[in-house]
Amino acid sequence: MRKSWILLVFCMLFLASKGQVPKYEVRAVWLTTLNGLDWPSVKANGPESIERQKAQLRTILDQLHQSNVNTILLQTRVRATTIYPSRYEPFDPCLTGKGGQHPGYDALQYAIDECHKRGMELHAWVVAIPVGKWNNIGCRQLRERSKSLVIKKGDEGFMNPENSQTADYIADICGEIVDNYDVDGIHLDYIRYPENWKYTVSRTKGREHITSIVRRIHQRIKAKKPWVKLSCSPIGKYSDLTRYSSKGWNAYDAVCQDAQGWLREGLMDQLYPMMYFRGDNFYPFAVDWAENTYGRTIVPGLAIWLLSRREGNDWPLTDITRELHVTRQLGMGHTYFRSRFFTDNVKGIYNYVQRYVDPYPSLTPPMTWQSDARPTPPQDMSMTNEGERLRLKWWGAKANNDSPELLYNVYTSRESPVDVNDVRNLIARRLSSTSLTFSKDDGAHYFAVTAIDRYGNESIALQSDIPHQPGIEWLQNDGRQLQMPQLDPTMSCEYISIKSMAGNVVTLRPYSQGPVSIRTLHDGVYTLNCVDKHKNSRRIGQFIIRR
Repeated sequence: MRKSWILLVFCMLFLASKGQVPKYEVRAVWLTTLNGLDWPSVKANGPESIERQKAQLRTILDQLHQSNVNTILLQTRVRATTIYPSRYEPFDPCLTGKGGQHPGYDALQYAIDECHKRGMELHAWVVAIPVGKWNNIGCRQLRERSKSLVIKKGDEGFMNPENSQTADYIADICGEIVDNYDVDGIHLDYIRYPENWKYTVSRTKGREHITSIVRRIHQRIKAKKPWVKLSCSPIGKYSDLTRYSSKGWNAYDAVCQDAQGWLREGLMDQLYPMMYFRGDNFYPFAVDWAENTYGRTIVPGLAIWLLSRREGNDWPLTDITRELHVTRQLGMGHTYFRSRFFTDNVKGIYNYVQRYVDPYPSLTPPMTWQSDARPTPPQDMSMTNEGERLRLKWWGAKANNDSPELLYNVYTSRESPVDVNDVRNLIARRLSSTSLTFSKDDGAHYFAVTAIDRYGNESIALQSDIPHQPGIEWLQNDGRQLQMPQLDPTMSCEYISIKSMAGNVVTLRPYSQGPVSIRTLHDGVYTLNCVDKHKNSRRIGQFIIRR
């Protein structure tokens, strides 16, 4: 039995070695606010500390964006407490250090704005059943207001899944978020029975109770905004398999969480199963999830925190990297728990993902089960000079469904027409504006723009045959070495720098006339610059790496 999943892993890794990166794939992180585990470590108690708290979030999102993460699961309802001004529950202490205290700004709105600026989705992570310590502010206020909704287990409070009012209450919380904020999804955590629950009903009846909560939430958010994705994070093993036991810990039997049934019924758009295992506790169950998607999206959660020696586990990096490659070949993407372990680059996980797993961006899969009508393409592309920058502009796209707005993706390539199915050509995603500016020193020959609706449906591309900066010399390279151009004898060149299309210096080295090594650079468009002894930079050519 063990040989079967070992063979699967080797086959998947062989396929992964071809280096194919899918255009559509969810790459997510859980960004935990409970006790400020991932964010914030700075408490907001005045204008200066508010700005430091915001700056910390921006830094985290920049790191995630640079690693091509496209989905942020932000803990929004923490323990019957929130990070936004709610009519139902008090502020969580993570923002100010004191429960119930307003932080002086709307943290959820700020996070949404910053994610959308970077072309990333934000899903509001709602912890459903646990409501925290019995005497903490969230649990205390909830039981004072609705005593029958809360049951005590040890020193913790839990919403009673067998009380019909629980479904309405959690649905109201989710509805409040969807009504007031432009979130891309509602992500339910702990939508299940507590593990120490003493059942007085059958497991079948228990599953009906949990499913009724999910169904009520689904009805509430889809009636208002059908493009908002509903997801949850079930236990990582759905149930026992024919040849592999879940060893007593699974979603379906242990905690009455019929996650695959929710996909089958159309109640969930995505699942993020918490697959915090390895070996035969991981791979057979990953295949089971992949074989039971019912046309929806499943994104396994990977236990990168177990890489940390401080957490007392010390997994080798290869345990996670194998899982990354196998889940990709199974068509399921990946989610990291938690964000800080990823951005802290524990055992090199961040660097590995940037270089070998996600070197290029991706789009989240379209919700074709909700709507498959493609927008009309943009019209009338133009390029204009604006001082030291160029502006690409387009007009005329129109949604063919109830999507409230259109977003835009921009692709570029040296060849025309631009291949919009090649993610190496994708340079900007989910733009809310109808223009894009970039330095005159950057750019490639041709551009293509597509419209994308809130369901993720993408239009046919508007193609341009207008080259960027005609007459610029395209330098020759074989993907390993770049041939240096012949420089003007009057040019004083102490160093050469290579800039990415985003304008970032990726290489700086002393000038020599011989070939320049570019082995460590990803495929893409770059400019080569001469830097004199006064640190003045002058472009001397452009090149494209396409291996």
